Amino acid sequence: MTDASSPKRHLAIWFPYLAADRLRQQEPDRCVSASAPPDAGLAFVAKQKNALRLAAVDAAAQRLGLAPGMALADARVRVPGLIAVEADVVADRHWLDLLARSCTRFSPHVVPCLPDAITIDITGCEHLFGGEAALVEAVAGHVEQNGMTARLACSGTAEAALALARHARLPVVDEGKAIRGLPVAALGLDEEATLGLARAGLKSVGAVAARPGAALAARFGIEAVRALERLLGEEHCPGTPLRHQAPLRFERRFAEPVAHERAVAAAFVELLAEGAQMLEERGLGGRRFRLTLDRSDGAKRRLEIETGAPTRDAALVLRLFDERIASLADPLDPGFGYDRLALHIPLAEPLGATQAALDGAEKAGGRLAELVDRLSTRLGPGSIRRLVPNDSHIPEQAQLALPAIHCPAPMRWPAPRVGEPPLRPLFLFDPPQPVEVLAEVPDGPPHRFRWKRKLHEVRLYEGPERIASEWWKKKGGEQSGKGGLTRDYYRVEDARGRRYWIFRHGLYEEKTQPKWYLHGLFA
Repeated sequence: MTDASSPKRHLAIWFPYLAADRLRQQEPDRCVSASAPPDAGLAFVAKQKNALRLAAVDAAAQRLGLAPGMALADARVRVPGLIAVEADVVADRHWLDLLARSCTRFSPHVVPCLPDAITIDITGCEHLFGGEAALVEAVAGHVEQNGMTARLACSGTAEAALALARHARLPVVDEGKAIRGLPVAALGLDEEATLGLARAGLKSVGAVAARPGAALAARFGIEAVRALERLLGEEHCPGTPLRHQAPLRFERRFAEPVAHERAVAAAFVELLAEGAQMLEERGLGGRRFRLTLDRSDGAKRRLEIETGAPTRDAALVLRLFDERIASLADPLDPGFGYDRLALHIPLAEPLGATQAALDGAEKAGGRLAELVDRLSTRLGPGSIRRLVPNDSHIPEQAQLALPAIHCPAPMRWPAPRVGEPPLRPLFLFDPPQPVEVLAEVPDGPPHRFRWKRKLHEVRLYEGPERIASEWWKKKGGEQSGKGGLTRDYYRVEDARGRRYWIFRHGLYEEKTQPKWYLHGLFA
């Protein structure tokens, strides 16, 4: 246990380029531009006082003289090739929260400090890592592995550590001297108070500390005095650490090994009931359940099932485990008996109360979800797939076939108008099949086409429907490859009444001769 009289120690982690580092980890394609040089710099833009201003910049933009608060127009004048991205405060805040949670491996008391810092109470944790210096080095390595640029500093208070990380020259030899030598901006006051202190000739924390507290409070407000006391460690202001919930883990231990199937099943049912009660108290539903059986001879057996939707129905989970056990190639062998059963719910999602409709639609949907869960458990997660819409106007990429158990709630597909023919065929060729087409004019509809050595006379046609390529994914223009060409689609009907979906790949204005393809068949 930590001695109550031992001095407090805090570690601060400041991320000077949080937004840029986050975007490079999540969406690297948005951080580059074909028309911009490699060292053009990245800036995040937000609307402030009816003007677009820089909210954050990366290291390259900072070296070019750009800084937060600068107008976007002035920044583009200085750096013509600047890559400007809209600032996403919510995404940055979520990323900082994830970083803070990943730091709980070093201490249970981790406090995210918006907008770009984390403080960790490392009192009593240093010896676990071989000392304070080794702990700081471990945290720095962990942050670097997450692709983040950071500055770290330690001090007796979280405010002082954060101020040293932001404003001091690292490493710090004498903390007291370094804190008093910090600029007044380290106090964290508003812009008006900071500017007032500087105009009064108080340009450092030490100069402010040399003034009487009453005079400071009378001129600059009581908040300036409190900020100074917190920075110097004279006033303690505890932060709100991340809330940690106990893991959803339940177990049964037996005084003597149990080999009877009914006794093991009864204990497992009790564990499921406990798990369902805990999930209900937290407003959650389990998506993944793991059962561990420890035999008396030391052997372990783990069984795991997943559900397509969050649930806390113990009977449903029990049936899925029965399906999982029945599909095992190597049946469960209790040997001399089990001395421990453990149920772990590693994945849970919010689950609110639902009210059944009068037509029973929710009940029917629940039966379908239960069927998907049972088949996925018996045949494997990838055996049952579901088509989900994809945000793409390219026909073959407009839907994805994903494992049904991992898909979100199904969305409504757009329904065609009554009496109108379908715009897209149900059957698509992958890849589209080449055809020979004869057209009356070069850029006109097909007059006849040959497919699989058979000639088809076009009687009716509709189109063209022009579908351009995804310009944000192209490199080097439309001539760079087949996937970057424009498509002109036609719905045609031959003399026998059969209907086809044909497209011309490319334009006649281009250097290459366009080719025709058959992409689908209408029912």
